Amino acid sequence: MADVKLFDSDVFSSLKRDAELSPRRRANYNVHEHYDDVVQRLFIAMMPDSYVRPHRHTQAHNWEFFMVLEGSIDILFFDDDGCLTKRVTLQAGGECCGLQIPPLTWHATVCDAPVIFMEVKQGPYDANEDKGFADWAPQEGSREVTQFLGKLKHAKIGTSFFPIKG
Repeated sequence: MADVKLFDSDVFSSLKRDAELSPRRRANYNVHEHYDDVVQRLFIAMMPDSYVRPHRHTQAHNWEFFMVLEGSIDILFFDDDGCLTKRVTLQAGGECCGLQIPPLTWHATVCDAPVIFMEVKQGPYDANEDKGFADWAPQEGSREVTQFLGKLKHAKIGTSFFPIKG
């Protein structure tokens, strides 16, 4: 019989430490054992200065599920032209703590304090086919990221992010 996997405060504390030390300012703990598993399950710790480039999952069957366990996170939704169409705050123990994103939906995440959330999505995972990044958002690591992330954090519905202004 396989061992039961426990996800306790030690796991989450370690995950937060890993995120703090990561150049990307986030870290994940995979529950699934292989990238070819049909269901991908992972915990993610994210720091407030982590940049998640707006993207969409390009395969028509790839939905994505989020559930916040500690802290809060905003999920931002965009149209094809880079206009913010919806903003949802997920908060651990709050009125809304989770959501499911349909396939082919432009989205990004931002937070103002460290957050831990669970992500579940359909597998298998192939890094080359998983995401299509928005051409109206700067690439991770570029000099425009800090300013763009600040704009994302304070954006109101109707804010346009196209074209990129450097």
